[in-house]
Amino acid sequence: MAHSTKFVLLLGPSGVGKTTVMQALRERHPEWHFARSATTRARRNGEGDDQYVFVHDKEFDQLLQNDALLEWAEVHKSARYGILKDDVVSHLDQGQIVIREIDVQGFEVVSHHPLFLGPEAPYTLTSIFILPESREQLIEHITARAPISDNELQKRLESIERELVYTEKCTYQVVSREDKLDELIEEIEEKIG
Repeated sequence: MAHSTKFVLLLGPSGVGKTTVMQALRERHPEWHFARSATTRARRNGEGDDQYVFVHDKEFDQLLQNDALLEWAEVHKSARYGILKDDVVSHLDQGQIVIREIDVQGFEVVSHHPLFLGPEAPYTLTSIFILPESREQLIEHITARAPISDNELQKRLESIERELVYTEKCTYQVVSREDKLDELIEEIEEKIG
């Protein structure tokens, strides 16, 4: 029988507002647990421990060897990231809602993990895909962050098209409308329960 608590995965294409949504949810829901990832990348200036556990390569190898990660990936051939299994499970066992932003590759792995897959799985997985209001909105958000070449923009748009396939695999879909952050947050809260 699944627990009444949930592991919530929030995903969507680059530029749709996932980071902004996560920040708002952190402020509004201190009772929720925001799962952390282990990473081999260097800590950025002013970065705390609320999102990442910083480890050396050997420590990450040990986490892999001990099956301590729900999923992991190497990003840009420079650093590895992985969701800490105990950080998720221990909080689910305490009755908390656990939430994490994730990319589509990570979603594919976690959604097929025995902890969450099938009627006998001990935990419930809820996935929410944030869709853009329009392609133009995404392009505007992506290019507003920093100037990028037309070639890089085209690569990102192709990646977004591949990511959008995952909307149907998610439990829920919500639309990020321009200047309607509060409505988006409320809709996500409603889906989480």
